[in-house]
Amino acid sequence: MTDLKLPQLPDRNPVKLSIAVMPDLHQALIDYAALYATTYGRDEPVAELIPAMLAAFLESDRSFARNRTKR
Repeated sequence: MTDLKLPQLPDRNPVKLSIAVMPDLHQALIDYAALYATTYGRDEPVAELIPAMLAAFLESDRSFARNRTKR
């Protein structure tokens, strides 16, 4: 087998999740999407923002990052 500098790419197929949220969280997400549109001049549906929001949250959680690398 050839030794390539680039390793095999990981699975990049998205996984669809369905969740239920309380009405106040739903409204907060709608409000966030509106502020996002005002800030960046581009409307994005809440469903498109949520994955980025979750990724940013997980990346900012230092305790999670520490414990995840221990596994």
